[in-house]
Amino acid sequence: MGRRTVGRRAPSRYGRALGALALGAALCATSVLAGRASAASPPAESGAPKPYAYAEDDTTVEGTASTTNAALLEPGRTYRSSIGEGGKLYYRLALDATSNAYVSATAVPGPGATVSYADGVKVSVQDDNSRRCSSSAAAHFGASESPRPLAAWASREIGPTKYSCQTAGTYYVVVERVETSGSSASSSRSPGDWDLELGYVSEPALRTAGSTKAPEAWNSASPGPLQGDARTRAGGAGFATAAPLGEGVWKDGISPGQTLFYKVPVDWGQQLYAGAELGSSTGGDGFVGTALVVSLYNPVRGFVDDVGCGYDGGQRAAVLDPLPPVAYGNRYALDDRTSGVRFAGSYYLAVHLAAQVADKFGDGPLGLTLRVRVEGAAHAAPGYAGRADPRGVFDAEDAAADEVSGGTEAGGAADSGGAGDAQMKAVAAGGLGTGTALLLVLAVWTAVARRRARGWTAAGDAVPPGPSAAHPVLPRDHEAPRGR
Repeated sequence: MGRRTVGRRAPSRYGRALGALALGAALCATSVLAGRASAASPPAESGAPKPYAYAEDDTTVEGTASTTNAALLEPGRTYRSSIGEGGKLYYRLALDATSNAYVSATAVPGPGATVSYADGVKVSVQDDNSRRCSSSAAAHFGASESPRPLAAWASREIGPTKYSCQTAGTYYVVVERVETSGSSASSSRSPGDWDLELGYVSEPALRTAGSTKAPEAWNSASPGPLQGDARTRAGGAGFATAAPLGEGVWKDGISPGQTLFYKVPVDWGQQLYAGAELGSSTGGDGFVGTALVVSLYNPVRGFVDDVGCGYDGGQRAAVLDPLPPVAYGNRYALDDRTSGVRFAGSYYLAVHLAAQVADKFGDGPLGLTLRVRVEGAAHAAPGYAGRADPRGVFDAEDAAADEVSGGTEAGGAADSGGAGDAQMKAVAAGGLGTGTALLLVLAVWTAVARRRARGWTAAGDAVPPGPSAAHPVLPRDHEAPRGR
């Protein structure tokens, strides 16, 4: 019997089924993950403010009505909670006898909330005998009477000028909702509830005690306004997603009811000057008394200062008064503005446009210009005996590096509220998923090729020359070979 000539065989039903299945898996993985990428960052409607953006690693914690079962907060962490109308909630701290503790609470009214001038949130730190460790001031919505994220802070500080709360032990954070009668709110989750984001920062003691007097001489004159073309930078929707800004002129868009967050690195010995300008409207008529509010917070989300301005359709500016250079000794000052600039690190600008602006000038967005100046030579950090928690919170160099690498220009990936980050993560996942699916295709064809090779060898046929099983190629559709 003559030797048979072996040609290329038609793919079997089994092989065709495996190939179709693998290729289908690749296509489905690509389309599904691409769908996830688009779903992660849906296009926002014009004039629709985005919800507050919480930190991705926030831990949910329930405040208690009594200290007995209060949940423990840990330094360097942020938490998510909520508080009802007239609420007073307790959380617990375990403090040593050397570190300073700073706790902030950011209150976030629900959609459709109505607030009055005196409504707000108040925070205090108390020892186990109900003694307050520091003076606590409530943060109010003020003259704008427009609901927005609002942060208040309190501390337990160790030092020669302090007389209470100087020992290690259990302490309590007390968060109170301050409100006037007649104010109301409506939330999709629970009527009247406000969400809370809690932060806890620990500051180490100094290796060597220094002066307990605040610096007295500093330049309080306002510098000339910054000039030049503005660069586009999309503001974040919360402290965790604040857009980094360096010195310069920046522009964005803001809608009525929206709050945009930015952060500016300020080092020891440097002064921050900042202001915001609301652009002129293309339509509408009337006047809103406090339309634009610019609030400044320090690296532990402690309130420093704010300023507001009215709006009648023409451009209006709200500029913060000059602040002293950042210095450790500022904490000993009697006024809160000076005392607030006691750390280096990221200083946060929260810019809010009152919801009432929509009634007279439409849903927007309106143009927003930010002018930021940082003056003075950076000084060495004070001689801390340990490390702050979270690490780097008082490091302006880290914050400056974030300004260089983070944020977005026009058309960038990140957006107000961090949806751009989510989109990029989804795209990355899609790329990995697609690559995995393609590897699956190659693996299936490898298995098919090896199966054929075993079949031919068992029948006494020679294995046809061509690509090895270890390096298969995707086959094209061939007709069955004809014998001779």
